[in-house]
Amino acid sequence: MTMNLPLARRLSAPRSFVAAALFALAAPVVTVAAAPPAAAPVANPQIEQAVAALRAITTLQADFVQTDRNGQRLTGVLSMQRPGRIRFQYQAGVPLLIVSDGAALTLIDYEVRQVQRWPIRNSPLGALLDPNKDVARFATLNPTGHGDVLSMDVRDPRHPEYGSITMIMLRKAGAPGGWELNSWIALDSQNRRTTVRLSNQRYGIALPSNIFRWNDPRTAGRK
Repeated sequence: MTMNLPLARRLSAPRSFVAAALFALAAPVVTVAAAPPAAAPVANPQIEQAVAALRAITTLQADFVQTDRNGQRLTGVLSMQRPGRIRFQYQAGVPLLIVSDGAALTLIDYEVRQVQRWPIRNSPLGALLDPNKDVARFATLNPTGHGDVLSMDVRDPRHPEYGSITMIMLRKAGAPGGWELNSWIALDSQNRRTTVRLSNQRYGIALPSNIFRWNDPRTAGRK
């Protein structure tokens, strides 16, 4: 997923970082959508466990800290309800938002009043939110030297331009499936690195019914 040029040119340097951060947050599964199942290797059992743990989540809310390769940091709150719904809400003062309502993934820029949408089934978040997406087929396990820490790389070898993602999971009895997503590191096609760390994960909580809705800035001020 890439940002179109008109929007990119209107962003100042700090807001360019924010926009890039939004796409990096969506990156964990961008690398798995295109490769055909017949070409995929048999997944490692630990990877199968990790993916099953992600899919066992019903609702999740967590704080996140996003850091780019220059050390710039942003904070926010992630809210997710499977299947198909997710929200990345940035800290106060950041006018960008990503929301999926289960049908489409939407990027809203409230400052320039621009909205971009993609079908959720084809979006980078599809493998996390859609049980039909098989991320395990395109993941490889990294040695960590610790039985309670799992690291896996996800990439599509047919499309290196999609970049890659490394997901770090920690064994945790209270997390669905016994593994908790702790952080991920995204590399884009220009080898730009973005790290996202989650904390204060809350599972199975009741989320407000309107949390996956958004206000359309294009209609603001219209009579």
